[in-house]
Amino acid sequence: MSIPAVRIRYDCLKCPGYCCSYPRIEVKDADLLRLARHFGLDVEVAERRFTRRYRDEDNDERILRHRKDHIYGSICRFFDTEARRCTVYVARPAVCRQYPNGAKCGYYEFIRFERRHQDDPDFIPSA
Repeated sequence: MSIPAVRIRYDCLKCPGYCCSYPRIEVKDADLLRLARHFGLDVEVAERRFTRRYRDEDNDERILRHRKDHIYGSICRFFDTEARRCTVYVARPAVCRQYPNGAKCGYYEFIRFERRHQDDPDFIPSA
């Protein structure tokens, strides 16, 4: 008996990169190694260049650095803000590979609704 394939009900190519604007995009050891290999760098160099530590009373995480973005204010350093696409898709961290962890993406549903009701296929809600 085979397991039925999940039918994905979102299209990242029609999204301006909302998930890439999350302030904490965790980078595990395997993710860092994948990024280092992708860029032909030593792991230590990749860690300094691409990540920073996030610490609070409950967390101590290595996260991706951000850069300025005209839509969300801040976005993953690997996000092309003009094309609105990930520039390291094949080397992206596991958390990005798993997102949104299901067949639907809430933001995609929201933006589709807004675009239909604004009668604008490129509408992006402002913050």
